[in-house]
Amino acid sequence: MKAVVMAGGEGTRLRPLTINRPKPMVALVDRHVIHHIIELLKMHGITDIVITVQYLANLIQDYYGDGSNYGVNITYSLEEVPLGTAGSVKYAEHLLQEPFLVISGDALTDFNLTQIIDYHLNSAAKATITLTRVPNPLDYGVVITNDQGYVSQFLEKPSWGEVFSDTVNTGIYVLDPEVFAYIEKGKMVDWSKDVFPRMLRKQDRLMGYVTQGYWTDVGTIEQYMHACSDYLDGKVNLPRVGRNIGGDIWVDNDAEIAPDAHLHGPIFLGHGAKIKGGVILHGPSVIRDYTIIDSRASIDRSIIWRNSYIGERAELRGAIVLRQCNIRSRAMLFEGVIVGDGVQIGSGAVIQPNVKIWPSKEVDEGATVNSSIIWGSQGRRVLFGRHGITGLVNIEITPEFCARLGAAYGAILPRGSTVTINRDAHYTPRMLKRAMVAGLPSAGVNVHDLQNVPIPVARYFTYASGSAGGIHVRLSPFDNRVIEVKFFDQLGLDITSSIERKIENVFFREDYRRAYLDEIGRIAYGRNVEDTYIAAFLNALRTDALSRISYDFSLVMDYANANTSPILSSILRRLHVDVIELNANLDEERIFQTNAQFEEGMRRLTRITPVVEASMGARIDAGGEKIFLVDDSGHRLPNLQALAALTVLVLQANGGGAIAIPVTAPRAFEGLAASYGGRIIRTRATLGALMQTAADNHDLLLLGDGAGSYIFPSFYPIADGLFSVVKIMELLKLNDTTLSSVVDHLPPYYMYQSRVPCRWENKGKVMRILNQQYQDRRIDQGEGIKIDLGYEWVLILPDPDSPSFHIIAEGASNDQARILVEKYSGLVASLQ
Repeated sequence: MKAVVMAGGEGTRLRPLTINRPKPMVALVDRHVIHHIIELLKMHGITDIVITVQYLANLIQDYYGDGSNYGVNITYSLEEVPLGTAGSVKYAEHLLQEPFLVISGDALTDFNLTQIIDYHLNSAAKATITLTRVPNPLDYGVVITNDQGYVSQFLEKPSWGEVFSDTVNTGIYVLDPEVFAYIEKGKMVDWSKDVFPRMLRKQDRLMGYVTQGYWTDVGTIEQYMHACSDYLDGKVNLPRVGRNIGGDIWVDNDAEIAPDAHLHGPIFLGHGAKIKGGVILHGPSVIRDYTIIDSRASIDRSIIWRNSYIGERAELRGAIVLRQCNIRSRAMLFEGVIVGDGVQIGSGAVIQPNVKIWPSKEVDEGATVNSSIIWGSQGRRVLFGRHGITGLVNIEITPEFCARLGAAYGAILPRGSTVTINRDAHYTPRMLKRAMVAGLPSAGVNVHDLQNVPIPVARYFTYASGSAGGIHVRLSPFDNRVIEVKFFDQLGLDITSSIERKIENVFFREDYRRAYLDEIGRIAYGRNVEDTYIAAFLNALRTDALSRISYDFSLVMDYANANTSPILSSILRRLHVDVIELNANLDEERIFQTNAQFEEGMRRLTRITPVVEASMGARIDAGGEKIFLVDDSGHRLPNLQALAALTVLVLQANGGGAIAIPVTAPRAFEGLAASYGGRIIRTRATLGALMQTAADNHDLLLLGDGAGSYIFPSFYPIADGLFSVVKIMELLKLNDTTLSSVVDHLPPYYMYQSRVPCRWENKGKVMRILNQQYQDRRIDQGEGIKIDLGYEWVLILPDPDSPSFHIIAEGASNDQARILVEKYSGLVASLQ
């Protein structure tokens, strides 16, 4: 008799075990699941096998070939599309001219197939369903037979209210070719849902045979673990691989066990597996071929597939680790953890219970992973990066994540304190902000919901309202798939790294403070948010310039369809500025713009500004922090050139003073400041560092990041695009000049930059070597390595958020700057 082994299933409930392999090719202790079925068939003299394949079919075909290496003859029936359990067998109809056995390739059983076949042949049935009794029949087809063995009732996967028996269909059938008449070729047809009910209605000879023995469907992670445990315990009467060396420990060929390793069966060790000194290994556990368990690791009730490495003192408790994984020293994997193929888990990382990590991910050293990593790139030991907390919307940054994050932030603040929370106009931040609002009161913290105002307004109101901190949720300006969550301190500035660490510690430990019923925080809308900001805004302007701005300054203002329009437009009307407004209507679909859309907007601004004889054109970004300028001649100012022009205007208006710029800005600024009686202070190249510098140094007149953000501490030490627009108007009138005239007199500079990829683990090594090699020529400026080359310089700056370095150079010409960047990019690449 031939057997048809159904092996086309994807096994979605077994993911991530089945991402890189079909369900029948999942390793179950010492063989693939389908291999156990092949061995069972051989035990009962069935060696002519048809395997139906569809999902990742080549993996089965390549492994088993024609079956000659395994003592059987295999023919494959390849489905182009899924056809169901009966449709797939119909597809192989031309190979099945006599009664045949159908059995699933993804179940584990030791049923006596000979008895089942004999029963079918003796009963002259068209179909015989193999039945067994189970404690929980909900996941199976429930079947009732009469005294003669005829099937009388059939119900697929009932609820408990519908259960009428504990006798279930095992998916093992003996069939006559006549059953093919019930199956339409090329259609999705199922045995238990379609064919057998039709046979029952026609009163065809449909028999049920209740058999004894072991059987389980390996359909879920729990069933898979249970099947492995039962097999190791000897509950399945199938051939075993290897030899029993005592203590219920099975070893295949030359597995290596250190003399001082402690093994407590049942355990299976594959060929070439190595158990190093001091290892403690408790069964039921599986260590497959060529896997290494390093010194003093502790493994308990876990399954580790081939070619994986478990580092020194690592601990696994009830975990599954798939092929070619690297679990480094002291990592801890708890109950229900599944680690997909090729995953790297750093030293000391903690993977919390029931976390699933999809293949080829990396988990940082020391990271604590509380939720599954599926589409995201890696588990992280820190939450915060250069732009706050960032991640893919609804994948890495989910409502559940935000609720926990809000609770973590609230836990580090005094009970009863208040936090402001704000968002941009897009619907995505709205969803996530509401989840965070839910988390904060749970820690006994009140919430002032500012709804949707520009970031500078939210920062200032956080300070003015006496709040303990603030949160802003927005779409990333760089990628509309990414969400950014920014945290403010009581001054409305970015929180310090020490506060970030406190939030992370609470978040990763899940050590949330739960307020009692009467201590739960209250949620209210912020009052007079815009009025509070506008009053302080106008009070910070110089009255001697305001009258000259009124009716004597024309401006083209592009609001980029963001939420800055209502506030800045109101201010400009109060100042009686002649303004032409572009994109003033709020449009959440245009909050994020591609580079091409941004460039087109700037080109339009450069065309309009000179045509209407405006004094200046300005475009403000969606968050309200950055501005991009066009002078009165229609020339678009690059960001560094705009910063240089503002430096001149500020120093002229104040008769000198101090200006702060990042270390990445050209040396031309020092000469420029000196010529106007001023001086330059260099800061780290982040906006947060600039704002903190402004807060700490009240004598500074202007700070700029060279990327469109400007800080005027005379108002408030924050990057504020709204205030910057009006302040530039004021400065132009105080100096009685035009923006184009200032730009025409700026000294030239030549900058070039590039990015060099570098693995995370190599960045420290590269920095160490560069520090050693250039210690005599290094300029001490607090960030990266800046190499002094006379008039020229090169800055090698490690990126805080990605495995890469930024190489920035100033040269005597554009070509010289480019040559310097290419030279030092090559050096950084060679040091890895």
